[in-house]
Amino acid sequence: MDTENPNAPTRAQSRIRGKNHTDGHRTAGVVHDHVRHTENFTVIGNDLAGHSELSLLAIGLACYIQSVRPGTAVDIKTLAARFPEGPTRIAAALRELDAHGYRRRSRERTPTGRIVRTSRVPSLPALSSPPSRSYPAPTRTTTGSPRCATTP
Repeated sequence: MDTENPNAPTRAQSRIRGKNHTDGHRTAGVVHDHVRHTENFTVIGNDLAGHSELSLLAIGLACYIQSVRPGTAVDIKTLAARFPEGPTRIAAALRELDAHGYRRRSRERTPTGRIVRTSRVPSLPALSSPPSRSYPAPTRTTTGSPRCATTP
């Protein structure tokens, strides 16, 4: 019979120092059970899903907005009716998305002359183009007392 070699490792060692798991059990953390989707799915980039400066609400809202069909209303009122968060929290999350380039709003004139607001949601903000305006943005002017406005 062969003699036992006490110097042989009991299991393969990790190439990275400090990454050897000696207890023989699975380490704590997430385990992904991936299923290949063939319909009704949206691809969300890891840059959005793991964004370090966006709140969880903003990330979730961006994921929802990217998943809806083009033309779906994604204004504060509609989103507040759809989700349990109130309009104040939704408005703050939308401002976060605006600040980080995950949503760009523009005003466009329809063929009938009506002005509509459009939200463009790029899947990768670095590839998005700057917002376009089909007419000049309104400017705020104040005259007289700031507490009340009167017309002669």
